[in-house]
Amino acid sequence: MLQIKSTCENCHKTLLYNSTDAIICTFECAYCKDCVALLKKVCPNCGGGFEKRPLRPLHLLEKFPVSNVIIHHPVDIRAPLQKLDYE
Repeated sequence: MLQIKSTCENCHKTLLYNSTDAIICTFECAYCKDCVALLKKVCPNCGGGFEKRPLRPLHLLEKFPVSNVIIHHPVDIRAPLQKLDYE
């Protein structure tokens, strides 16, 4: 189940459960559309691409609430990308 993070990790913009502005990578790093454009559609944490985050239906929020974990880690877009080592 997706965590549905409530803010952009870069600019800290609010991303509600039904936000059409929320974009995630395969590790569920959450960014807004504007920041994804700044990042040239490459996740600064894993080096992967982004996809639109699915919407969580309102009737499921009580049973499956959005994440209360806030990650605010602004990206230095001038710094080289640090890819994760998977091997």
